[in-house]
Amino acid sequence: MRRSMLFLPGNNPNMLINGSCLGADAVIFDLEDAVAPDQKDAARLLVRNTMRYMDFGGVERIVRINSADTDYWQADLDEIVPQKPEMILLPKTNAAEDVLAVDAYMTALEEKLGFGQNTVGLMPLIETALGVENAYQIASVSQRVQAIFLGAEDLTADLQCKRTKGGAEIAYARSRMVMAARAAGVQVYDTPFTDVNDDEGIVVDTEYAKGLGFSGKAAISPRHVEVINRIFSPTEKEIDYAYEVLEAIELAKRQGKGAIALHGKMIDAPIVNRAKQTVAMARQLGLGREED
Repeated sequence: MRRSMLFLPGNNPNMLINGSCLGADAVIFDLEDAVAPDQKDAARLLVRNTMRYMDFGGVERIVRINSADTDYWQADLDEIVPQKPEMILLPKTNAAEDVLAVDAYMTALEEKLGFGQNTVGLMPLIETALGVENAYQIASVSQRVQAIFLGAEDLTADLQCKRTKGGAEIAYARSRMVMAARAAGVQVYDTPFTDVNDDEGIVVDTEYAKGLGFSGKAAISPRHVEVINRIFSPTEKEIDYAYEVLEAIELAKRQGKGAIALHGKMIDAPIVNRAKQTVAMARQLGLGREED
C-alpha cells in the first residue's frame, strides 16, 4: 500500500538516513531536481550506499533518476538498480518511447545481475502537456510500469500558466491522469502541495485528489505525511459500511437472491468491488475486524 510518497534530497545525508522514521509509506530519493549538476556523482553514491547499508523496514524505496534526455540517467541506473529499489521514478516522461528506452536498459541490467524480469518497477513522472496527452500510452506500454505520477510544477511552466493553490489550471491534467491510469490498470499519484506552512491547504488539496480517484499523493515535507495518510485511509464508517455490504451479499447468496438492498439502496457490482477494496486496505492497515 502506498498512500504517501515523501521526497528526500539525494545529497542530504541526514534526511536520507531518517527517511524510514518520517511516517511515509514510500520515500523518493531524489537525484534530479534536488541535486545540482556538480553534485550528481556524489549524490548517486550517497543514495546507493544508503540503500545498500540501511534497513528501511516496510517503507518503500523509490529513486528519482535524471531524465532520459540527460547524460546522467544510465549512470544512475548502474548504481541504483543493483540495490533493488521498489521503483524507479522517471522524470519528464513525454511518450511511450521514453519508457521503452529506460525499460530496455533496466532489463539488460537485471539480466546481468541475475534478477528476475521486472524486479524493479517503473513509475513515469508526467510533467509536460505532451506527457499528459500521452498518459495512457505511457501507462500501458510496459509491464514494468506500476504507476504514473503527475508533476504540476513543471507542467504549469510548460503550459505557461501560474501554479495556484486552488489548482484549477491542472484540473484537466489530474482527471486525464486518473482516467489513463485506471484504463491501463496501474496506480496514479498526485502532485505535492508545495506550501509547507498551509495546514488547511494540504487537507483541501489531498481530499480533492482522493475524490478524483488518485491512489495517493506525494509530499515534499514530512509535515504533510500524516494528513495524506489519514485522508487516503478508509474511515471507521467506511470500513463498517464495507463489511455490511459484503455481509449483505453473502446473505443474498445463501437465500438464493439475485439482488439485495442495504439501507434502502440496491447493492450492485461496483458497490461490492469498492467494499472489497476498502476491506483489503483496512486489513493492510490493521484496521480489519478481529475475526479477520
